[in-house]
Amino acid sequence: MSGLLSGQVALVTGAGGGIGRGIATRFAEEGSAVAVHFRTAVEAAHDLAARIRARGARAVVLQADLTVEDECRRLVREAAEWGGGRLTALVNNAGVQPTQELAGMTAADWRAVLDTNVTSVFACTQAAAEVMREADGGTVTHIASIEAAHPAPLHAHYCASKAAVVMHARSAALEYGPYGIRVNTVSPGLIDREGLDRAWPEGVERWQRAVPAGRLGRPEDVGDACVFLASPLASWITGHDLVVDGGVSARPTW
Repeated sequence: MSGLLSGQVALVTGAGGGIGRGIATRFAEEGSAVAVHFRTAVEAAHDLAARIRARGARAVVLQADLTVEDECRRLVREAAEWGGGRLTALVNNAGVQPTQELAGMTAADWRAVLDTNVTSVFACTQAAAEVMREADGGTVTHIASIEAAHPAPLHAHYCASKAAVVMHARSAALEYGPYGIRVNTVSPGLIDREGLDRAWPEGVERWQRAVPAGRLGRPEDVGDACVFLASPLASWITGHDLVVDGGVSARPTW
């Protein structure tokens, strides 16, 4: 690997899941120390950290419930303390994607998605920026979705949350820019995971017919985008939404 992130200290939220593992792995491969966050996937998080260490990189496992503001702040504080008082990169990846009709959705259902997908991003970013502005700046990358701009049935709360994440990043880029903090989003398309083709065969088939690149995404594809945005190669990129979808968003809808 090229060592693009050599010397960095990164926190990846939701690193126990597929996309989070891909992001954390790529950060470690490029030379960053990685704080691996999980909420409930304890075994997956510890396995990931062990794999990172086996490759010669530093890793720590941290647990937090990111629907609680104080937990977000504690998580960032612990990651920075582990990093020797430094946190150079935050990737807000943790999120949920339930399916539910709007007609039967309650305000509690709505808030459960918004709190996990948006409020956690707000609180973690705010806490990380406090650390970064005391140093030489840093980067924050939110994992959004192409559904921020292309809604899907049964995903109203999810789509709204990801649209909010994109606008939060643009607003944060504006306000934190003077402190050397860059904030961007990565919007993935359909990312493959074990069993997806069996759980949703018709959706996978439709995607493969539509996507110009001819395949589903991989967690490492999202990780590559996050590495780029956290690296010096993207030093003049902030407030940007990087779409990683194999070109499916370019297909006409008529």
